[in-house]
Amino acid sequence: MRKVVLVTGASSGVGLALCKRLLEEDDELHVCLACRNVGKAEAVRGALLASHPAAEVSVVQVDVCSLQSVLRATGELKQRFQRLDYVYLNAGIMPNPQLNIKALFSSLFSRKVIHIFSTAEGLLTQEDRVTADGLQEVFETNVFGHFILIRELEPLLCHSDHPSRLIWTSSRNARRSNFHLEDIQHRRGQEPYSSSKYAIDLLSVALNRNFNPRGLYSSVVCPGTMVTNLTCGILPPFLWTLLLPIIWLIRFFANAFTLTPENGTEALVWLFHQKPESLNPLTKYLSATTGFGSNYVTTQKMDLDEDTAEKFYQNLLELEKQVRVTIQKNK
Repeated sequence: MRKVVLVTGASSGVGLALCKRLLEEDDELHVCLACRNVGKAEAVRGALLASHPAAEVSVVQVDVCSLQSVLRATGELKQRFQRLDYVYLNAGIMPNPQLNIKALFSSLFSRKVIHIFSTAEGLLTQEDRVTADGLQEVFETNVFGHFILIRELEPLLCHSDHPSRLIWTSSRNARRSNFHLEDIQHRRGQEPYSSSKYAIDLLSVALNRNFNPRGLYSSVVCPGTMVTNLTCGILPPFLWTLLLPIIWLIRFFANAFTLTPENGTEALVWLFHQKPESLNPLTKYLSATTGFGSNYVTTQKMDLDEDTAEKFYQNLLELEKQVRVTIQKNK
């Protein structure tokens, strides 16, 4: 029986590179591309099948920033599949990123310059907005839409006789200081991306605590600093051209600069081969690249506690009840 892998945000960036690499590892997989843009997804499907004719590749349309879309997609997935072996929760946004020039220049003379460049700590702010569901866009896209996806797909994921895996695309930029239980959507802050990635870390820990006995395991990954559609808007193209040679040099001192989506998938693919029972739920798995371009996986203990993770999980369950009531009223 083919293993089934669902990948959100699979039509570009890390998601696309991941699908390619997974099929290079095992071309008998069934890879389901969960994408907002069906046209792009179908083009990716054709290219993947041309390279791996023994594989099965399908498409499901889903916009994780729309709960109606998520519910529609999960209904379709439950009709198509009896189980899902892997779900890569990869789709995400960083809207209108603004670089703090003052903080950038200050960091150049800081002893933490390598750390700051590796994590973008304190360097980026974003402009968030409210979605049609009444939620903050970054929170709904990066966290809550995926949470509802998981909740709806529980029948396909929870089989104690054969474990299923959730693998989240998190970030080194996930900062405890940017997340608050009283403001889980980061309505009052300016770093919703960092807050959402820290929320992902918390959620993964809580999911393990609540679902491991039912055969569902969760892990988080940081793909590193890459030049993708997500990051290109941070700087004008000419500045990226100027900075890339410097970044290549920094790679001899900081392994976080993976630079390409292909390199960034290293930890995601590594986790594909691991037994979930052997993994530490409090560990984040990081894609890393040496100055000479070799890829490897390193680890980092997450800066969180399990009680906060459980409280956040309960907050999400309460929010879920509220939005389901709203959706029901609007039908």
